[in-house]
Amino acid sequence: MPIPQKNLSVHGIDTTENIYWNLLPGELIEKTIVLGQGELANTGALVVDTGKFTGRVPKDRYFVKDTITENKIHWGSVNLAVTEEVHTKLYKKVCDYFSDKDIYVHECAACADPKYRMKIRLMAENPWSALFAHNMFLRYSRAELKTFSPDWTVLCAPGFKADPEVDGVKNEQFIIINFSKKNVLIGGTGYTGEIKKGIFSILNFLLPVEHHIFPMHASVNIGNSGDVAVFFGLSGTGKTTLSNDPYRKLIGDDEHAWTDHSVFNFEGGCYAKVIDIRPDTEPLIYNAIKFGALLENVKFFPFTRQVNYHDISKTENTRVSYPIEYIPTAVVPSYGPAPKHVFFLTCDAFGVLPPISRLNKAQAMYHFVSGYTSKVPGTEDGIKEPQVAFSAGYGEPFLPLHPMEYAHLLGEKMEQQNVKIWLVNTGWIGGGFGVGHRMRLDHTRLLLSSAMNGELEKQEFETESIFGLSFPKSCSGIPENILNPKQIWKNEEEYNAMATMLAEKFSVNFKKFEEQATPDIIEAGPKK
Repeated sequence: MPIPQKNLSVHGIDTTENIYWNLLPGELIEKTIVLGQGELANTGALVVDTGKFTGRVPKDRYFVKDTITENKIHWGSVNLAVTEEVHTKLYKKVCDYFSDKDIYVHECAACADPKYRMKIRLMAENPWSALFAHNMFLRYSRAELKTFSPDWTVLCAPGFKADPEVDGVKNEQFIIINFSKKNVLIGGTGYTGEIKKGIFSILNFLLPVEHHIFPMHASVNIGNSGDVAVFFGLSGTGKTTLSNDPYRKLIGDDEHAWTDHSVFNFEGGCYAKVIDIRPDTEPLIYNAIKFGALLENVKFFPFTRQVNYHDISKTENTRVSYPIEYIPTAVVPSYGPAPKHVFFLTCDAFGVLPPISRLNKAQAMYHFVSGYTSKVPGTEDGIKEPQVAFSAGYGEPFLPLHPMEYAHLLGEKMEQQNVKIWLVNTGWIGGGFGVGHRMRLDHTRLLLSSAMNGELEKQEFETESIFGLSFPKSCSGIPENILNPKQIWKNEEEYNAMATMLAEKFSVNFKKFEEQATPDIIEAGPKK
């Protein structure tokens, strides 16, 4: 039974309808189906449509500029500012909007390390938003909820639309984070990822500023000997696939913090892409799509309840959320010792970067701030040719501080804790997209394993001339000619031309960081 509560007047909400406090997953699923907002797949997972928005709206995410944030947040096109007045007016409008609505309250937390625990109260218009929060954040027992008091609140009202002419925001949809009031306002979008990334953005500010802790947009796993590995990577690089290793235990698939002695997961669940998912390639995730899991924007095969994971008619960003316990190799509580190895994953569609390279401190900071990968045809609408993509820290939209501040935290950790950092190309070799071929997954897994067990360190390394990357000349089980990208190209001049093109893209992108970078970091970039 739900835990009895009185009202939400402390948050400015007075509703004439029902307030549903901390419903169980089954109850939230029942509510969703009764309201006609979802249906069950044949696996038992709940399927919902998030509406107009099937992904984040980063250009509609704002921070309130106040005494806490004014001189700390890196303001600009990524971190947009609104005034306290704008927030106050919209907050009241959202509360008024809730006055004749049923409200689904879910109380949960972020940060697996109790020392940094952040308690969250979500107040949502839709029951499946509460189910998402249940899946994604840390869960409390019924007894613990009796004395729950939130540190932060999230108001999620997909049906409320702002009036840009009077409300001080650019569009009908908005996400506003207020560090003084400790709340998040979400309006006009039902995409559940905004809840997750709102909390992530908050922690990316608080942990470095208040605790000098390095927050990471990365997945983390741990071996049987207690060796922790961190995987940074943008969409399409293989971050989720490579961290969900059946021979290692999963600490988390997306958001973590790295302290002086440990790593810990921010979340209590996973939010995985399901486009083209198959049981033979990603069995752990595939088998987690069961009762309690929430599938978003997928389609069924006609006249069945079987999900067609290849159908992208709604979006290519089809996703599933589920509690981390649905992964049999998960570590609960989700934390471990400081990492031994960090992998920067990139899908280089131009066939230039080696399959694996060892980075020194300056190179690691340079490539972290660059956050390189490439987009290829078929991954996003409108992409006909491979495109270079950079995202600082492998998650620039979620970094309230200047990216170099996070890079310096990484450099400190690497130096203090003797961490090995590797740049891994999961993309093309022997030529770019359409000419060469993509790295085999089993070869990449073997290279990662060889790095983690120390075998790669025993090999002779070679340094290529343009990017200055040091790569092993051999690795057991790997064809030697693929470790040196230039050797596998049919035409060396064509390789040099492609490498020079990519190096120039790196240099142009890094110019915006040079004022905050030390000379050794600048020199760690590619040479013209």
